[in-house]
Amino acid sequence: MVQDDRPSALDGPEWVTRTLLFADVVESVRLMEENETGVVQRWRKFIGVVEKEVLPSHRGRLVKSLGDGLLLEFPVVPPAVKAAFALQRVGQTINDGVMPSQHIMLRMGMHSGHLIVDEHDVYGSGVNLAARLTGLAGPGEIVVSADVRDQLTPVLDADIEDLGGCYLKHVQGPVRAYRVGPPGPRPVIEPGTMAMPQLRPTIAVIPFVERAERPDHHVVGEVLADEVIAALSRSSELNVISRLSTTVFRGREVSVAEVSRYLTANYVLSGAYRTVGSKLRLNVELATAEPGTVVWSDTIEGNAEAIVSGTDGIVDDIVTAVSMAIMSRELQRAQTHPLPTLESYTLLMGAIALMHRLSRKDFDRSREMLIALTERLPRQAVPWAWLAKWHVLRVQQGWMNDPLVDAQFALDFCRRALSADPQCALALVMSGFVHTNLLKQLDTAEEQYDLALRINPNDGLAWLLKGTLHAFKGEGAIAVAHTERSLKLSPLDPHRYFYDSLAATAALSAGQYQRAIDLATASLRANRTHTSTFRALAISQWQLGLHDDARRTVSELLRLEPSLTVTRYRKHHPSGGYETGKIWSSALEGAGVPL
Repeated sequence: MVQDDRPSALDGPEWVTRTLLFADVVESVRLMEENETGVVQRWRKFIGVVEKEVLPSHRGRLVKSLGDGLLLEFPVVPPAVKAAFALQRVGQTINDGVMPSQHIMLRMGMHSGHLIVDEHDVYGSGVNLAARLTGLAGPGEIVVSADVRDQLTPVLDADIEDLGGCYLKHVQGPVRAYRVGPPGPRPVIEPGTMAMPQLRPTIAVIPFVERAERPDHHVVGEVLADEVIAALSRSSELNVISRLSTTVFRGREVSVAEVSRYLTANYVLSGAYRTVGSKLRLNVELATAEPGTVVWSDTIEGNAEAIVSGTDGIVDDIVTAVSMAIMSRELQRAQTHPLPTLESYTLLMGAIALMHRLSRKDFDRSREMLIALTERLPRQAVPWAWLAKWHVLRVQQGWMNDPLVDAQFALDFCRRALSADPQCALALVMSGFVHTNLLKQLDTAEEQYDLALRINPNDGLAWLLKGTLHAFKGEGAIAVAHTERSLKLSPLDPHRYFYDSLAATAALSAGQYQRAIDLATASLRANRTHTSTFRALAISQWQLGLHDDARRTVSELLRLEPSLTVTRYRKHHPSGGYETGKIWSSALEGAGVPL
């Protein structure tokens, strides 16, 4: 007699072995806000096909149907996986004829194990695990546990990609996870094929218009726009529309909303100028696409000839102000709006800004925002890379119990970033950062920095951290050369204090104590919570014989990091195994850091 293992209504709860499949709609809140009626109609159509066609043919049971998700139960793994592939195909059909931004994209998670089942629901830790695995999946992806993978035959049942040990929310220890796709000759995920929201806001710079219409000075507006675009393009926080695309709007009577619609820009920078002799007076403003609000404006005066020749500082003034205005606005939005309703780039920019403030409350909030972003876009490399940096900074600030735990989290996040995009220079840089500052494996770290620089030779952060690595080893000349190069590559970085702080460490390693003091002082003017800066300043002051100044610096340092001791510093600091570590430890002890 053949046993019927199809799920059925049970008289009471009992322990059984079942396979659970979670299906979740990506960015459901945004989709509902933009077109609630249309999304609901398509979702109901999807549910109808699942109930009438998919589940009966794969021996499945619908346990729960939520407004933006499904929980399905199957007797064994193979039909559950085939059902997941069928859900992907059904999902494609309900998106036919719909603009890409309104596509209903599913991400799915699957686990097989012992569960308590009754006619209404399923219970047990396996339910939570299946739900958390869903969070690892990107739009259109399926992620399964090792228990599911062990019951699949590669090539025949599915294409399988090992994700390694992954850390899941509210699950203790790493969980081995796998990404699966329909069997076939193509890989499960091809880099760059997923349509992902932008992680950087886009700005369009409209050539500035001359009010007096003087032909001899008409070129000034064009030159200014060119220089501003070039300078903004060096920012890692912004997408900048090309000069050729914005020229057509010069002098046209069009609204910010129209410019934004044509160029798909979030911000529009425009202005008008008047020249009197060689003097130039520029009125410039930065406006948002919706609802066309001016977020920054200023009147700037300069010399027309100097602007054309590139010797005037007006462009730097504009770019600095624009970068800070955009960062400030996105941070304000990130702090005042619910996380699910925020654009992805707002979440990222807000998280980066809060992380670098280094106040404990803001620092913890930044991690919440990055986690929310990785749950929304698990196949985007950049958020995972910034999460890795978060853990390194937490150790540097002395806000952890076990640095090795942070190191493992950081390495896992780097691995996830590189799994999503092997060419992500930021992920390689952060991997080097982890190996330098948490694991003290400086040779491995340098390899990571070199790989990042092969991908992007102008990566200022890579040059900065590579320079700091040489500083820890006592190779002062190389350290200064690398960090000075990074300062030239990132002259307008919103987090310039971080660059100045690490450049101070490089100068310290080279015995350039006054230069180190100047850089550390500049860094502290921008951020007085970065403990590494205080350490570099105190050591430099002590080495120059400014002992009273060094003691005052250490007093403020200990207020920020009360657990700091010389022994702890030597144990955890990357310079601890080098002669520099001995010299710097001795200086800190002399300046008042407890032994």
